[in-house]
Amino acid sequence: MDTTDQIAYARRILTEGGLVAFPTETVYGLGARADRSEAVAKIFQAKNRPTFDPLIAHFPSVASAQDWARFDDRAELLANAFWPGPLTLILPRVHRDGQPRIPDLATAGLDTVGVRVPSLPLALELLNGLDFPVAAPSANPFGYVSPTTAQHVRDSLGDRVGLILDGGPCSVGVESTIVDLSGPVARLLRPGGLAREALEQALGQKLEWEGFRAPVRVEAPGMMDSHYSPAVAVEVFDDVSRLSARATALDGNCTVLSAAPLPDVRSREAVVLGEGAAMAVALFATLRRLDRPGTGTILAVLPPPEGLGLAVRDRLFRAARSRVS
Repeated sequence: MDTTDQIAYARRILTEGGLVAFPTETVYGLGARADRSEAVAKIFQAKNRPTFDPLIAHFPSVASAQDWARFDDRAELLANAFWPGPLTLILPRVHRDGQPRIPDLATAGLDTVGVRVPSLPLALELLNGLDFPVAAPSANPFGYVSPTTAQHVRDSLGDRVGLILDGGPCSVGVESTIVDLSGPVARLLRPGGLAREALEQALGQKLEWEGFRAPVRVEAPGMMDSHYSPAVAVEVFDDVSRLSARATALDGNCTVLSAAPLPDVRSREAVVLGEGAAMAVALFATLRRLDRPGTGTILAVLPPPEGLGLAVRDRLFRAARSRVS
């Protein structure tokens, strides 16, 4: 089946209320039509995802998203500046005949919805042929490391998906940045594939952000304290000397992740992820590869909290299920 036929088949599955895994520039998503609760319910079932964790609705254009969510001047500014791209906006839902167009199950009962327009051409081609948005969290079991290849989806979800569209490895490698514009203050809910600094420059103001702590309320995907986690234990460090001391205490029974080589640290394996965008692209694939017997504890050096380093820090914090050492 060629790509055109696969996309046509994927549209049919989605239209009929089934599940399709598809690539975006960030990670692979597990999609269902966002306007029908019975279709959305299949996402939660396949992922074993709690229904208090809201989903993101994907659209082919700014204009199509405006039919389902209410945009103010700030939302239009950011959408026109950064869509298609790795940015999700939290906006009030549009209602029709007294009912929200995006059902409560997709929004965890909130009267807001996360909306975005992905930039990957294959995803846009799929979305452009539909007359409804596609709700799509990452295509993996809830809480596990997000998939950045079609094989990751096959390994994690298997036959729980009607079709997996293969678009190759994801170019960004971490999920979209989430900005809440539903109130008077613009808030960063999740660092991601679009740098905070670029958003603040476009808005002409700082984004409010609560930082690395467990949220009081789950308002968007990826906000839970433990998330993106492999089965192998992960520990994170701001200070290389503390990481080195921990590696010594473990008698080298560990794997080290860092932006640059650390030749003096004892370990079974040392993985150099690179910096910035390279680190973001490599992170999830590396965590998946290392999630096996023989890895030992994963010890990771946190990148500086700037640019895409902020998103990588966020994912490592949550993968570690602990705080910085």
